[in-house]
Amino acid sequence: MFDRLLPAIEESIKSDSGMVPVVFEGLDHIMEKKTPKADMSKHNTHELFYLRNGSVEFTIDGQKVSVEKGKALIIRPNTPHCVRILSAVADTIVLYFGFARDRDNTGRAQPSLESFMDFAAGEEDTSKEPYIIISGPYKKNISTLMERIVEETNGDLFAKDLMMQILTVELMVTLSRAMKREWEESLRVKNGKARELVIIAKEYIDSNYDRGITVANAASYVYLSQGYFTRAFRDEFGISPMSYLMKKRIERACELLENKEIKVSGVAAQAGFSSPQRFNVAFRKQMGITPMEYRKEHSSGYEE
Repeated sequence: MFDRLLPAIEESIKSDSGMVPVVFEGLDHIMEKKTPKADMSKHNTHELFYLRNGSVEFTIDGQKVSVEKGKALIIRPNTPHCVRILSAVADTIVLYFGFARDRDNTGRAQPSLESFMDFAAGEEDTSKEPYIIISGPYKKNISTLMERIVEETNGDLFAKDLMMQILTVELMVTLSRAMKREWEESLRVKNGKARELVIIAKEYIDSNYDRGITVANAASYVYLSQGYFTRAFRDEFGISPMSYLMKKRIERACELLENKEIKVSGVAAQAGFSSPQRFNVAFRKQMGITPMEYRKEHSSGYEE
């Protein structure tokens, strides 16, 4: 049974994702300070470096980057870099990753961080910085996943290839969430950036509230998580984005209800509600009366 089941699961992962993230190599080793400084090198994959213990200094495309215990560093493909050990020893894990579909005809990996970010739904920061440092609350999850991937790489356990796919997908999504958080936190120190984004999102709501959009759609439009977007929107406008979206829809519904030629179900659809039932509940909650009662009060010449 397992002989038939596991390939089916593997094919399902491939067909559902559209691209398969792959760890091409996973290494763990201890580097000593007395080891001569390595020459500049570069790889045609993304390199994920995690420091279990110690401290090191990278030179990445001419930039000095210090990495302390517990931090993860992603280096973009084809970026010249080398590392210098600052502590007596440095205990490290390194993964080289990309996507199966990003291989060219020669079989060499050709991954891009942009395709990775698209896959994991984190398009918010596609800057061309040669590296990204991750040091927030996701670092523990990242280190655990890296440890498990290295263990699978070095072992010969049952369903090894499938487990590698599952762990790599989980790592990609976790990295994306970590990078999203790093980007959102950076907005706090960029004057006006968060304000600029929520204003853009408000304009998006104003233009699309009648098309069935959600708060999640508005947050994604400006590449923010829904939680961060909700807080920033409330700070800027004094109202939650959900309440603002509902307010826009109810205001439009009130205008439409004054036209007795439009059925209540048509009013609900034109105002952006997914069903007449949800429209009735939302309208009564905000206006204190039903849509039909509102029409009776505000539609001239209304007849039952």
